[in-house]
Amino acid sequence: MRETDSKLARVVPPVLVIALLIAVWWAVVARSDSPIFPTPWQVVTGAWDLAQDGTLWDHIQASLVRVGIGFGLAFLVAVPLGLWMGWVPGAYYTLNPLFQMLRPISPIAWIPVAILWFGVGNLSPVFLIFIASVFPMIVQTTVGVRTIDRRYLRAAANFGVSRSVLFRRVVFPAVLPEIIVGMRIGLGVAWLVVVAAEMIALNSGLGYLIMDSRNAGNRYDLVIASMIIIGVIGLLLDGATRLLEQMKTVKWRYVR
Repeated sequence: MRETDSKLARVVPPVLVIALLIAVWWAVVARSDSPIFPTPWQVVTGAWDLAQDGTLWDHIQASLVRVGIGFGLAFLVAVPLGLWMGWVPGAYYTLNPLFQMLRPISPIAWIPVAILWFGVGNLSPVFLIFIASVFPMIVQTTVGVRTIDRRYLRAAANFGVSRSVLFRRVVFPAVLPEIIVGMRIGLGVAWLVVVAAEMIALNSGLGYLIMDSRNAGNRYDLVIASMIIIGVIGLLLDGATRLLEQMKTVKWRYVR
């Protein structure tokens, strides 16, 4: 019963808030009698029409594929580089100032550079996603290594553990929580960036769908539907990443 009550306490309040927002939205549109801004039902029917002919799924797939490729490349670069920087002081003091200088630059600012280098195809958003997600993961991984409790390292040294075993059995499991935090941040920014890139340079994806719906007859029902879908997918991606935090190898560092 307690577990059920706890789940309800987490689910019911956000559902009520969303329902309240939808009701306010419907009431405001109905009261203003706006010929342009859609009601919630018009948004649902517009999205349903796109889903039935397959257009909506094509745009969703295009955006997810770009995010998957760019984020995957960033992960493959960021984690080894962050481990190296965290473990080797010389690498940290050499590269950290550069990454700290590049990290605050908005990924949107890289759009002209991406178009100049890669044109208006799929490589441009993949590059932007890589740039957006690689720095948070590098920083979090580096911080994770540098904040490992030295008792773990001293205990491993007392048992004569080799460096390869130390990395595999102590360092990497200890850093996993920080890596997952970096993944959550990087994935959130990557999903935001791909939508912005698709608005400017592509002819597919949810970002393109927003701009195309706006330009093709002021279809604001599809604009709002695309925005809601973007938010829902972002929530699902974050939830999927948070599931990694439930792994035993992630939790062991915080066991009391």
